[in-house]
Amino acid sequence: MISNQILQNTIDGLKGITRTDLCVIDTEGKVLASTFSDGEKYTDSALLFVESPADSQVMQGCQFFKVFDEHQLEYVLLADGESDDVYMIGKIASFQIQNLLIAYKERFDKDNFIKNLLLDNLLLVDIYNRAKKLHIEADVRRAVYIIETNREKDGNELERVRSLFGGKSKDFVTAVDEKNIIVVKELAENEGYEELDKTAEVIHGLFASDPLSQEHIAYGTIVNEIKEVSRSYKEARMALDVGKIFFEEKDIIAYSQLGIGRLIYQLPIPLCKMFIKEIFDGKSPDEFDEETLTTINKFFENSLNVSETSRQLYIHRNTLVYRLDKLQKSTGLDLRVFEDAITFKIALMVVKYMKYMETLDY
Repeated sequence: MISNQILQNTIDGLKGITRTDLCVIDTEGKVLASTFSDGEKYTDSALLFVESPADSQVMQGCQFFKVFDEHQLEYVLLADGESDDVYMIGKIASFQIQNLLIAYKERFDKDNFIKNLLLDNLLLVDIYNRAKKLHIEADVRRAVYIIETNREKDGNELERVRSLFGGKSKDFVTAVDEKNIIVVKELAENEGYEELDKTAEVIHGLFASDPLSQEHIAYGTIVNEIKEVSRSYKEARMALDVGKIFFEEKDIIAYSQLGIGRLIYQLPIPLCKMFIKEIFDGKSPDEFDEETLTTINKFFENSLNVSETSRQLYIHRNTLVYRLDKLQKSTGLDLRVFEDAITFKIALMVVKYMKYMETLDY
C-alpha cells in the first residue's frame, strides 16, 4: 500500500538522524527499500524470520523486526547492529512504518469512499455509515471540481493538485479515470461561488507555466449534504462537455454559467435535425459566407444594436441593414426582431452541438 519511494524516503531520513543503516523487506523476501548496499544478502534470514514466532530477533549482525498491519505481517525491518541502541532505533523505525501503514490505509479507504460516492455506487444508508466510520462530516457545504488534462500517462498532475490541497484534510483529491482529476472542496458558511472561482484560478495557475499543458476546469453547484456530492460531480461533468461546445475560449467553466447550452446539450440528435430542417428548410445556418457570419455574431454580441454593430464592423448603418434584409430573405428570420433573433441564435448553437457530437462518433 505504501510506495517503495515513501519507504525509501522514510528510512533515509531515519538514517540521517540515527546514522544506522536500515532495510525493509516484504514477506516474500523482496527488498523494498534499503540504506545498505547489499540488502539482498539478508533475504534468506528475513524469510526464516517471517516463519518465526518472534517479533524481533538478531541474525547476521542485524536486529530484525516485524511490522504488522492490523495483525497481518506486512514487512520485515532490519537495523544494522546488535547493540541496545540499535534495538531502540529499530523499534522506533518499525513503529514509524506501522503508523505510515495506518495513515495510508485511511487515505485509501477515504479515496475509495469518495470515488464510489461520486459514481453513485453506494446506498444512502451506506453513505452515512461509512462517512461516520471514516470521520467525514456529512452535513457540510461542498462543491466538486473536474480538472481535465491532456496527459493520460504522466501522473504528475494528480500530485500537483494534491499538493495544493494537501494541508486541508477536509478536501479530497482523487481520480476516476486517467484523464480527469476530481476535487471535492469543502466550503465555509461564508464562502460561495466567488471563492469557488478563485480556487479554480489557483488550480489553473498550477499548469499555466507548462506550454504543453491543455487543461480544462469545470465545477458544479454547492451542495449541503454528502449524499448530494454526486449531483455536483455530474453537474461538473456536464459543464466540462458543454464548455467545450459553446465556450471554447474559456479554460474555467461553472455549471451555473451554462445557460441555454445546458438545455441544448440534453436534446437528442434526431430532434435537433428536425428543428434545423423546420426552421431553415434543410439548410444549415452555419453555411453562410464569412462576412454574413461575422455580421450575425457581432450583432448578437451587441444585443441587436444596429448602430453599435455597424460602428464595430466599420461599415455604414445602411450596409448593415442591407445585410440583415438579405439574411431575412434567405431564412425568413429578421434578426432585428427579438423572437427571430432567439430562434437564429438557438439554431446556431444546435448546429454547433451536432457537429461536436459527430466528432465524438469518430
